[in-house]
Amino acid sequence: MTSKFFAATASGLTALAMASSAFAQAAAPAAPAAPAVTHGAPIAGVCIFSSQRAVATSQVGKAVDARLKTIISQVNAELTTERTALDNEAKALDAKKATLDQSTLEQQASALQVRANAWQRKGQLRQREVEATEQKQLARVYQELDPAIRQAYQAKTCSVLIERESVLLGNPAMDITDSVVAAVDARIKTLTFDRERLDQAAPAAQALQPKKP
Repeated sequence: MTSKFFAATASGLTALAMASSAFAQAAAPAAPAAPAVTHGAPIAGVCIFSSQRAVATSQVGKAVDARLKTIISQVNAELTTERTALDNEAKALDAKKATLDQSTLEQQASALQVRANAWQRKGQLRQREVEATEQKQLARVYQELDPAIRQAYQAKTCSVLIERESVLLGNPAMDITDSVVAAVDARIKTLTFDRERLDQAAPAAQALQPKKP
């Protein structure tokens, strides 16, 4: 019985380790410095902007990343505590199975498996909630960046703005990322938010459905 139980609960926390992907990618350590490159003259009207670097280096981006990590730690602590309790109960049941009749053993094992399955569903729900939280807050950061991008674009008299991550090399004089980050930092430094609650959203959505006569 316990082998099936452990197999059912083995992967519960793995996916959460992959959460906060957008901010994790943005904040990834810089690659080793490449050899110096001599650039040609800046192209008039062509500007470059790195959204990843703006998110990673702006104060609001750092604050959102830190808050997401806190939320992930809280979720992992919640799930780990519940999994430990289930594992301990499974071990205890396995230890006393020789003293239980087959019917009682099957009943207790079945009840424990039901709780283990519920724990797995909860872990999957928490993963979706963390992902939804990250997506929502990343969108908010980009909303804060947008006016600063437009401001820097006009100040630099750009005619076209290219995403830095799609350019292999480019003259730094054409890059407006630092100007954007400075403008955002001067206006906002953090965002306040909690984990999205998808289990609460579903009943609310059902309540809005028209009732059939």
